[in-house]
Amino acid sequence: MPSLKDLKNRIESVKSTRKITKAMQMVAAAKLRRAQDAAEASRPYTERFNAVLSSLAAAVGDSEGAPKLLAGTGSDQTHLLVVMTSERGLCGGFNANIAKLAKSHADKLKAAGKTVKIVTVGKKGRESMKREYADLFIDHVDLSEVKRVGYGNAAGIAADVLKRFDAGEFDVATIFFAKFNSVISQDPTAQQIIPFEVPEGAEAGALYDYEPSEEAILADLLPRGVATAIFSALLENGASEQGARMSAMDNATRNAGDMIDKLTIQYNRSRQAVITNELIEIISGAEAL
Repeated sequence: MPSLKDLKNRIESVKSTRKITKAMQMVAAAKLRRAQDAAEASRPYTERFNAVLSSLAAAVGDSEGAPKLLAGTGSDQTHLLVVMTSERGLCGGFNANIAKLAKSHADKLKAAGKTVKIVTVGKKGRESMKREYADLFIDHVDLSEVKRVGYGNAAGIAADVLKRFDAGEFDVATIFFAKFNSVISQDPTAQQIIPFEVPEGAEAGALYDYEPSEEAILADLLPRGVATAIFSALLENGASEQGARMSAMDNATRNAGDMIDKLTIQYNRSRQAVITNELIEIISGAEAL
């Protein structure tokens, strides 16, 4: 049974931990507002951009002049998985859920006899997948020094992916990230970015005349579409990370409070037992006299 001093030290230790988790919760809450605003502000642009691309792609169809980013290489043997997670932990299951989805996708591809290559964005995802998939890693993007993710960061990642595609290193590229719904809900998402997928039911924009041709416009817009998709995913990830961290630190703070209450009760009971034993010894000694 722990002594009174041990219990007192543990109570003080848990109180210190609670102060840290409470502070981290408040910091995450402040960052969440900014990250959430950025993610939500990007959605209308991304949706409209994709709608224009879908309309153009539907008009071009399978024509011979279709850009390679739309038509693909004619094969789906080699797949590139871009796994985007955070640089820091203490955010619940945020990173683990994204890595789990990417692992599942990689396992399915390998079972089908496909070649898998992985690019990681964010240290935590790399650490999570390193043990099983280290031999599939071909690159890593470190954003630990980036305080606020901008379009330039996404453009750099997109440029590297497009360069590898032009060099024939892969046939299909898919990004993995968490879409932000709320503080307690972030959905791990897989989105194919190369070749561009035309949504079902997409129709050619009959109300628009394009100059130059649809093929020429697509050839210019599709690389931007890759960068836009990656930028949107990074923003969604940023909001999801802060929401998950805020929720995790709130739970940790509550758990620390519950532990302090239990330890305090245990401390008081032990202290009462010690006092009772001392009184019994005093009374017993007095009676012996």
